[in-house]
Amino acid sequence: MSDAGGVAADQLRAFIERIERLEEEKKVIADDIKDVYAEAKGNGFDVKVMRKIVSLRKRKPHEREEEEAILDLYLHALGMAGPVEVDA
Repeated sequence: MSDAGGVAADQLRAFIERIERLEEEKKVIADDIKDVYAEAKGNGFDVKVMRKIVSLRKRKPHEREEEEAILDLYLHALGMAGPVEVDA
C-alpha cells in the first residue's frame, strides 16, 4: 500500500471506485423507477399522487397522522378546507 502524504492511496482508490459503482447502480435504479412511473401514467394513473403515496408509505403511521393533522389545521386557518364536521 503506498502512502501519499499519510493517505493510504490503494484504500482510498478502492473506496472511490466502490462509490462510483454504487452511483452507477443508483442511476440505473432511478431510471427503472422513472420507467415504472411512465408505464403507470400510460395506463391512466396520476403519477403525482402515486409519488405522494410512495412517500407516505415510507413514514410511520404516527408521523403520517401528525403531518395530516397539521396540514388540516393549516388548511382551516387559511380557509382552504371544507366545513368542520360535528358528530351528532
